[in-house]
Amino acid sequence: MQKVVIAAVIAVAAAQHDRLAMIAEIQNTPGVLWTAAVNTRFEYEAIGASKILAGVKPEAMAGRAAYAKTQKSKPLTSEAIPESFDSEANWPHCAKVIGDIRDQSMCGCCWAFAAASAASDRLCIATNATTMAPLSAQDICFCASDDGCSGGDISGPWDYIQSQGAVTGGQYQGTGPLGKGFCQDFSLPHCHHHGPQGDDPFPAEGTKGCPQQSSPQCPNTCDSAATSPHNNFKKDKWSFSGETDSASGEEDIARAIMAGGPVETAFTVYADFENYVSGIYHHVKGDEAGGHAVRIVGWGVDGGAKYWKVANSWNPHWGEKGYFRIKRGSNEAGIEDQVTFSPANAKWSPGGGSGPTPACTDSEDSSYCSYTKSAGDCKFNSKKCKKTCGCCDANPPGYCFGTSPEIVV
Repeated sequence: MQKVVIAAVIAVAAAQHDRLAMIAEIQNTPGVLWTAAVNTRFEYEAIGASKILAGVKPEAMAGRAAYAKTQKSKPLTSEAIPESFDSEANWPHCAKVIGDIRDQSMCGCCWAFAAASAASDRLCIATNATTMAPLSAQDICFCASDDGCSGGDISGPWDYIQSQGAVTGGQYQGTGPLGKGFCQDFSLPHCHHHGPQGDDPFPAEGTKGCPQQSSPQCPNTCDSAATSPHNNFKKDKWSFSGETDSASGEEDIARAIMAGGPVETAFTVYADFENYVSGIYHHVKGDEAGGHAVRIVGWGVDGGAKYWKVANSWNPHWGEKGYFRIKRGSNEAGIEDQVTFSPANAKWSPGGGSGPTPACTDSEDSSYCSYTKSAGDCKFNSKKCKKTCGCCDANPPGYCFGTSPEIVV
């Protein structure tokens, strides 16, 4: 027993030494644009411990990279791109929604949080702030995918919102700037995530107050605390017209944001990101931990360095008040490979989506099908119905109609 304890102490000391050495190397790197510091959550853990929150699956990240290689530019607006842009400032009537920084708890549901937040922004913008409500990460995370906390992709949640609709829902127990009374608030607790503890009052991941989470069941009723008009699950479902849209590259991403609001993206998290405090992040040292989905809300220039302003889902006490900046124009960590969003001219409506389309004959080429499969989108093809993915053969399987959880892989 004594030998086991000694071994554990040695392992912890080695992990702490490695982390401090990494931080020192980052700080001493010539031209580094960001500040790193000791994170109390990971101080005694091996480098790369952030992997649990990197919830975009490897095949989805590969699909994004493939999309970037084949996608042709399709600017959504002809307006000149300004040097800086901030969605809150551009749409002040929706600033309260756009500024809502959420918390994914100790659950790999970043893919759903980024979609729920960006969709809430675009809903508010599209309706000229007549609808200012957060769409539920609970609904999207645990209904758009059977995997939930185990990870997802950045197209599936938008397809789910479009075809099935998402109810409203705020942060854990009605916390957050938009308050209480929505249909399905997130049910998992707030946590302290990566970075120095600072003034963050929440328990660290992996502790008693924030254990590693498993996915709850897909909700089909509103919370008992929901109030009218958000207490009817079916009527509270919001969906958009058209199909999920995508963009790739610096200029097209900027134009997509200017046209309709924040967008969802993903990037490769490297081990050094666990130590981010402030500044313009760029990879300096460390191996890949996984893919992480986030929401781009704007861009700017600082000291000659171009950056994206990105909203994370690790609560507003993390990083730069819940945000981080990352290099723009060089596809840092793959962040410019692909973003997803609802069309800028989409019509949003309550009462659920259009549902599955059982009859279709369109077919796509093999490269599209390969991407769709790798992104995990086939189970949402009840609407898009791509024949080459198997949804529209002579005897369509149940998932084509939303009656089966079976997924094409």
